[in-house]
Amino acid sequence: MSRKPTTYWDYIRVESLLSLQRGVDDDESRLSNDEVMFLVVHQVDELWFKLALRELVTVRDLFARPSVPEASLAPATRGLRRMELLFRLAADQFALMETMTTRDYLAFRDKLSPASGFQSAQMREIEILLGLPDEDRIPLGHERSYLDALREPDGSESAAYRRVALRLVDRPTLREAIDAWLYRTPIEGSRPDDPDDEARVRAFVEAYCAAQAAEVDAARRTALAHAPGDADRERLAARFADEIAQARAFLLALDRPEPERRRRARIRAAAVFIESYRELPLLAWPREVLDALIALEQAFVLFRQRHARMVERVIGRRTGTGGSSGVDYLDTTALRYRIFRDLWAARTLLVRAAALPPLRQADAYALPVET
Repeated sequence: MSRKPTTYWDYIRVESLLSLQRGVDDDESRLSNDEVMFLVVHQVDELWFKLALRELVTVRDLFARPSVPEASLAPATRGLRRMELLFRLAADQFALMETMTTRDYLAFRDKLSPASGFQSAQMREIEILLGLPDEDRIPLGHERSYLDALREPDGSESAAYRRVALRLVDRPTLREAIDAWLYRTPIEGSRPDDPDDEARVRAFVEAYCAAQAAEVDAARRTALAHAPGDADRERLAARFADEIAQARAFLLALDRPEPERRRRARIRAAAVFIESYRELPLLAWPREVLDALIALEQAFVLFRQRHARMVERVIGRRTGTGGSSGVDYLDTTALRYRIFRDLWAARTLLVRAAALPPLRQADAYALPVET
């Protein structure tokens, strides 16, 4: 049976799309251009979030496998880079919001109360799927849980509540999947189930810490030679000594409870190993994955920060429509809502290629030779 010819307006559903900018009014003609712009920008944000969730699920599923094929790393990196660009474009949209003056916004702001951007279910889904721990969350106000803010005014479950509740049981998160993948990464050719793996990983960590300490010590000597006085030399000496101590503590996961240390230490060592020896053929794509994760989180943080500056520019630091502290809340989330902390922290430890300890099992990361 022949298919009806497709038109652009039917495929995109243009008429349905253009009918959605009414807010709480029945007649869009009663809305100002500023209010329609406000609606459009936030609706476009939600569409960006829809795309981000689809990409996140796909990338998460690639890394959630018990064994991640090398061929999966290229499409995974492409998905991460796409999400990075998505959040950068979403952040750029705030410039359009800034064409609205404070008085323009105040003319319709009361219509929003007590609604809040905090009630964006898809934003909460993105945070959950990325792996934001519940204990890191900042309460909006009086609610016992961020889920409470997603209930209907009468306390019943809304579609937004159900959407987020389902995402909470959709495991693993991307961070959990990445951690599992890094944990399985061969370090000096050794895998977690090898009988001497713990000793071989520890040997790599000790060699790396020695190399990092030597690099920091060289920087310390240079800094001390140019310090203007004894007080500055003491301050610099303490700072460089702390950098060496912190690097070792990080790689040995001394900040974690004893039962978690071996696993967390191996994950961190794998991240440093991949970043340090990225020129080896079988580490090239894993390194691209780690860099893409950093770039994605950076874009997400910048999106939050850009949002905060837009809000401050338009309405200052007044209380939010949903009762939050407004800009202060947004600034705090941008600072504290971080997912891939270990990947960021590993950057502090990296050293020059010439200073790296030589690998004993470099051949294990070469491409297989066809015969």
